[in-house]
Amino acid sequence: MGYRITRQIGIDAAHRIAEHGSKCRNLHGHRYKVEATCQASAGRLHESGEEGGMVLDFGFLKHEMLTVIDDACDHGLILDVADRAVLALFAPDPAAANAWMDDLAAEVAAQGFAQVEDALLGQKLYLIPYPPTAECLARHWFERLAPRVAARSDGWAELTGLTVWETPNCYAEFTGGGMF
Repeated sequence: MGYRITRQIGIDAAHRIAEHGSKCRNLHGHRYKVEATCQASAGRLHESGEEGGMVLDFGFLKHEMLTVIDDACDHGLILDVADRAVLALFAPDPAAANAWMDDLAAEVAAQGFAQVEDALLGQKLYLIPYPPTAECLARHWFERLAPRVAARSDGWAELTGLTVWETPNCYAEFTGGGMF
C-alpha cells in the first residue's frame, strides 16, 4: 500500500523496425503517449515544503519528462544506431558517412543514446542501441528518467513504471529489472 502518481506527455516521432517482417520495416510515425508512474519511496508523502503532501510535484515530473523525452525526440526520427542504411541518408557529408556513423555508434555505446545535431537537412535524430519498439523505448526512457526523479525528489519518490502508447490501442510498459 502506498501513494503513486502518473503524468502523461505526448510526442510525435518517426521510427522503423528494420528487421520487421511486415510494414513496420518502413519509416513511419506515431503520436506517442508516454506515462511515467512514481511512488513514494518510503510509502510516505513529503511532510513539508513546496511538495508537502505530495509524492512529487506533477510539474517537476513533467519538466523531467519533457527534458528527457520531448526535447530529444518530438518531431524527430528515432533509430537503432545499427540501422546504417537509413542513417547514411542523413550524413552531413556523404563522402564521410561511414566515419560519421562510427562516431555516432561510439557515442551510443558510451552513453546509451545519441542526439544528432548535424544531420543532413537539419533532421532531428535520436539513436539508441536496439530497435525502437515501444518495449525498448519504455525501458530506455525509464532508465534515463529514473535517476532524475530520484534526484528531483531528494529520494522521496522513485519511478516505478513507464508506459509507451504507440497507438490508441497498443502500449508497452517497463517496470524495472531485466536486461537487453
